[in-house]
Amino acid sequence: MDLNHFFIAGINYRKSDASVRGQFAINNDQYLSILKKAPIYGLKELFILSTCNRTEIYGFAATADDLVNLLCSETAGDVEDFKRSAYIRTGMDAITHIFQVGAGLDSQILGDYEIVGQLKCAAKFAKEYGFIGAFSERLINSVLQGSKQIKNSTQLSSGTVSVSFAAVQYIRNHVPDAHLKQILLLGVGKIGCNTCRNMVDYLGTKNITLINRSPEKATVLARELDLRYAPADTLEEEINKADIILVATNATEPTILESHVKYSSAKLIIDLSIPYNVEEAVMGLSHVQVVNVDELSKMKDETLKMREAEIPKAKAIISTLMTEFAGWCEMRRHAPMLKDLKIKLRELYGHPLYLSKVNACQKTLDNQIQQLVNETAGKVKTENQRGCQYIAAINEFISAQAS
Repeated sequence: MDLNHFFIAGINYRKSDASVRGQFAINNDQYLSILKKAPIYGLKELFILSTCNRTEIYGFAATADDLVNLLCSETAGDVEDFKRSAYIRTGMDAITHIFQVGAGLDSQILGDYEIVGQLKCAAKFAKEYGFIGAFSERLINSVLQGSKQIKNSTQLSSGTVSVSFAAVQYIRNHVPDAHLKQILLLGVGKIGCNTCRNMVDYLGTKNITLINRSPEKATVLARELDLRYAPADTLEEEINKADIILVATNATEPTILESHVKYSSAKLIIDLSIPYNVEEAVMGLSHVQVVNVDELSKMKDETLKMREAEIPKAKAIISTLMTEFAGWCEMRRHAPMLKDLKIKLRELYGHPLYLSKVNACQKTLDNQIQQLVNETAGKVKTENQRGCQYIAAINEFISAQAS
């Protein structure tokens, strides 16, 4: 495990708008295709995080280009377009980045806690297909531990600020009598579900119709919140009825087309999807207002100011966990030597000088070997002289047995 070959390559909201990010969004089918291709690129350990704010690929590779080329082999955008907006980080810089991502420090809305679930899903998917090794698993668990500590001991994620809540806040601020309007929600994944609950809680409305590609999810949520569900094949009819439409699907092609709304009444459409799920031509219709995730994320309020004051506390927690993780990495680097030392000491059991002692007190010698290996590990960690400590441990064992 060489940290110099651990890379992250990604694009996010800082250098690219949603239309660009949409070209590199990865759905589960694309993710699976990438994992199947990975061995062709010589890659064995990797995972991909793709959200409305970012698409990032993490993994061990000879060069970062291997990861970029693999990722872009399945995206609508090409390698050149990706590199124009991309950032590449290596080793501890890459590790720092994922800790900050997991904490919500790098989110488009500071402290957005939805990233935790997205990171878990990304890692789980890669693990199911054998691409999460000991390093990645330890790293992800450390990041999730940090995120949990930050959530529990700081105010970084306090208050109701997220993309899903920002959508509801936008409606409250711009639509008079919003609770009387007919609302259509397309997509009830995590973001769609959160948005739906926020509308019920903060708009005080039940005038919400749900449509989802998989009807089971929509019917369950509709039943729970006492809302209306409509089949996907009635989409155009439901669009015509709605005053406000929220789109939170992961479709690769637009769901709301110009033909759906060209001759309709005035509408507000909020597109929470990456890539965009509203056809570009809709933007030119004077009676339709379209708001996307980038516009929603510009909203500022007192909650965000409070969160900004918590950044130093969050970074201190991350620093402590990164030190622990770096120590684990260092010990992993010495693991082959320590394993070899243990084997060598056991081989000495068979030497005529110790054979009678081995038979007489096997347990004592086993404990002595383990203690010696542990002591050597501690010395290697502090003195960083593997070869010298290896020889010293053998000599100490021989001396102890000869006395």
